[in-house]
Amino acid sequence: MKKLMIVVFATLLLVTGCKSVPKLADGKEAVVSFKDGGISTEELYEELKEKYALSVLINMIDTKILDEKYETDSDAKSYAKSNIELTETYYNNYYNQMYSTYESFISEQYGISTKDELNDYFILRYKRNLAIKDYAKSLVSDGEIEDYYDDELIGDMEVSHILITAEYETDDEKEAAEAEALKKAKEVIAKLDAGEDFATLAKEYSKDGSSSKGGELGRIGHGDTVTEFEQAAYKLEVGKYTKEPVKTKFGYHIILKTKQYDKPKLDEVKDEIIETLSEEKLNEDNSLSITALEELRKDSGMTIEDSTLKSQYDTYITNSKLQSK
Repeated sequence: MKKLMIVVFATLLLVTGCKSVPKLADGKEAVVSFKDGGISTEELYEELKEKYALSVLINMIDTKILDEKYETDSDAKSYAKSNIELTETYYNNYYNQMYSTYESFISEQYGISTKDELNDYFILRYKRNLAIKDYAKSLVSDGEIEDYYDDELIGDMEVSHILITAEYETDDEKEAAEAEALKKAKEVIAKLDAGEDFATLAKEYSKDGSSSKGGELGRIGHGDTVTEFEQAAYKLEVGKYTKEPVKTKFGYHIILKTKQYDKPKLDEVKDEIIETLSEEKLNEDNSLSITALEELRKDSGMTIEDSTLKSQYDTYITNSKLQSK
């Protein structure tokens, strides 16, 4: 019902501007007429305003601001198209028995009656996401960028590895299987210490797809492997292998570093670092997306003149931030 009334409210905004709307005795525009009196557009507006107007108003505000800030480019159109296709898939596969038409389905789910309106909805959502990301990026300081560059960013490496996995079928067998895998990994390291060839041992023992290439993984960069593997490889000198097995979710690794590249200059990776740090901020603070759009509206000079709607908006912002924590 709420979504239906939102659509009614949006329609009312159009109707109230039409010069051909009948008048009541007091001169007000009529939505419904009786033999004696009627219901005016003002009365209907006040009723809808108290219950359903805010979400329509926020969408109208954000559309106006974001259409000026961001172009509806090919990425935005592709985002909208893929999401519409997804809703069609959901309808055809799961909801076509509950709703007689696709239009009735999107009306219930989104308060939207046509595919064109749904397209506009997803375009708005895409642009909101852009605005949120840009706001998070603006919060990243030069100090944070430099610290990340110094402490986190590493140069690419070329490595090989031998992966020993724990083989078990039930949880009861897990502990013994992991102990056996660790023992075998240590035996492989002992063979390396004795002078045996790394590539030959990888082909014999490794349970990774790289075993056929002697364990070669080629050139890897930050984030290409799990953290435990990356950190252990980075600490190695070129030509050295790990003297203790490195445990990850995949099993036990013996890692050989064959080459270390210099890390790129800060200017070359600054945008990438900002992207990473801004994503971390969004993941750490769920309320940041609410704040981002709130600040965007403030920056536009938005003032809600209607006191009722202003109060509703302020409450909405406060509650949204509380709920996101």
